[in-house]
This record gives sequence, structure tokens and C-alpha cells, in this order.
Amino acid sequence: SVLVVDNTFASSYLQRPLELGADLSLLSTTKYSNGHSDALGGVVCTSDAGWRDKMIFAQKALGLQPSPMDCWLTLRGLKTEAIRMERHCANALKLAEFLEAESGARFVRYPFLPSHPQHEIARRQMSGGSGIVTADFGLSLEETLTFVESLRYFPKAESLGGIESLCCHPASMTHASVPREQREKVGITDSLVRFSVGIESIDDLIADVRAALAGCGR
Repeated sequence: SVLVVDNTFASSYLQRPLELGADLSLLSTTKYSNGHSDALGGVVCTSDAGWRDKMIFAQKALGLQPSPMDCWLTLRGLKTEAIRMERHCANALKLAEFLEAESGARFVRYPFLPSHPQHEIARRQMSGGSGIVTADFGLSLEETLTFVESLRYFPKAESLGGIESLCCHPASMTHASVPREQREKVGITDSLVRFSVGIESIDDLIADVRAALAGCGR
């Protein structure tokens, strides 16, 4: 068997799957590696010589070379990845704590919240919780859409990992084509919202979310 880890949400700065026993570690460099939402790319990493040779062959045979401009933009982003990730982690944890304490959400998911089901595992293998926070607000579909549209500093987008904050409503965006019954079986309800927390002032971000919640009666 082969263990493959998608390390996109954690980033290579916060988690190193190969050192934890994975055969292959992959991530979208479009996200935290680049960090500025202006390049597309991805990488597959391995410490196994056999896999490395296969990957080099595939790269040549299939033409898996990114453009020079995308490479330049990603290398530019990598120069600030460490300081960006520290801010993403700090902001995301504060937002998660606020949501858990004050939003009335059914649940808030963030790896470094003690309430997260895999919190202890995350603490052992990650140096930070990264910048993604998910909450189920227990609102109706209409109320949830109103909440999302009311946010000023979290524009809707399906991407993540940039310096700017974004929000995603999976039921109407990433998983809109999935029947509701199937979505709900895996926890994707009409009231689920995913936040990609950026590096802006956390006070501004929390105030924005608080105001949008107030507009929904929370």
C-alpha cells in the first residue's frame, strides 16, 4: 500500500507528511505556498527514489511543467510563507474561539480548538492549525445566504490560502451539484460556512462576522 497525503490545508510550513511516514505528499501551490491568489500550480514530494524516478518520467512524458511566470510568483510567495502562516494561524484561532463562544453555532471546526475531534493528533503533528475555520450556524438556507452576502471582509470564493480572507458556502458553491441527502451524510448542511482566514486585522474580521450574524438575529 502507498500512503498519499494532501497537505494543502496544512501547508509544508506547518506539517511534514514525509517525516511522519507518508510515501507521497502533495499540495496545491496555488494556496498557501503562493499566498497571493495570482498563480496556479501543484507539487508532489517524495523521499522514495523509486517514486522520484517515476515522477520525473511522468513530468517529461506528460508535459507537467508550469509556466515561468507561475513559478516566479510562487517562489516570490515562498519568501514570506513563514510569517504569513503564523498570522493565518493566529487569526484563525481567534476567529474560531469567537465563533465557538458567541455565534450560537452548532459546531465550529478548527484543528487547534480543544473541541475538535482530532485536536490531540493535530497538536502532535502540526506546528499550527492553519487558516481554515468551518462552522455550522444552524440557520436556514436563506438565513445562511443572507449571512454570507452580508460579510464585507470575507468575499465569496471557492479558493483559499491567500492573504485576503474568503468565505465559501459549500451547499451553493463547491457542492451545489451534490444531492442534499448525500451532502448531509458527510456533514455539509445548508448552514455550513467555510472561512479562509487571511492576515488582516483580526478585530476587523471578528467585527464583520459579528455584524453579519446580528443581521440574522444572532
